[in-house]
Amino acid sequence: MRWDEQLFALFDDLEGQAVARYQLERDAELGDRSRAEYHQVSLESRLVASLGGRLGLEVEGVGRIDGELRRLGAGWCLLSGHAQDWIVRTACIHVVHGASDRSVAEVAWSPLHRLGVGSALRRLAESGVRCVVRLVDGNHHEAVVRRVGADFVEISSAADVLLLIPYRAISAVQSRD
Repeated sequence: MRWDEQLFALFDDLEGQAVARYQLERDAELGDRSRAEYHQVSLESRLVASLGGRLGLEVEGVGRIDGELRRLGAGWCLLSGHAQDWIVRTACIHVVHGASDRSVAEVAWSPLHRLGVGSALRRLAESGVRCVVRLVDGNHHEAVVRRVGADFVEISSAADVLLLIPYRAISAVQSRD
């Protein structure tokens, strides 16, 4: 092999090493960036990506609920399963089973995702359906939602007693009809 061929072979080898080193550094940097950016991913953004899928939710004061994730709003989600609908406050979710690997950035959410739990409860009040209001402490009230305030719901219990329940005390509302 002539000296110029040896020189070019050496340059090719050095270039190959440089490309390999660059690729390793780039892969490490991308991994670091992705881990650093993941702290901005919220539970609700993962749930938005899971809309239409089957999930299992472990909910404070209720236990596990399985069903299809139908809707998501600010601080709540609607899960449908076994001929019942569940309005679940996301603050009361302890564990999510079966969520999508993806997330959807908040800027891509529908304006409907900004509706609070009061909107979902107002729909129950308008329909007059019987439901079970599940509380974070494990208690529950079979009732009909009558009116919805800014931070509470007014229900009429089975004994026709009016009760006021703050949103923060509610973990989930289960339809009965």
